[in-house]
Amino acid sequence: MTEPPPGVAAAVEGELRLLDPVVRASAELLSQVLHPEYREIDSTGRVWDRDTMIASLTAENAPHPGPLTASRMHGVQLDDEFVHLTYDTETKGHLAHRSSLWRHTGAGWVLYFHQATPFCDAANAGPDADG
Repeated sequence: MTEPPPGVAAAVEGELRLLDPVVRASAELLSQVLHPEYREIDSTGRVWDRDTMIASLTAENAPHPGPLTASRMHGVQLDDEFVHLTYDTETKGHLAHRSSLWRHTGAGWVLYFHQATPFCDAANAGPDADG
């Protein structure tokens, strides 16, 4: 098995870091991982910017969905500056396809864009699903 390009490895590491509840609860840690121009379209269709996302995740009454389990993570280095990751997550029975665009900056690889799309069952898991 070949090693992924360094940008893909860094993006995967960053994505897994963002799934960590400790990182998700820290404005300082989130600000290190989210690009200043970060945007997200969540599984409900809501659009978030960096400041709103950090405030929401770190609020005293922020929801805690429980552990997020990632599977079928796949990355492609588009060029020297961008990596595209796709993967699925599961938390408390809720499934989502996820797509992230990571951007290389002077500070390293940071999340530039993220989108989540809910799905119902393994039949919709995608071409890399087992079975």
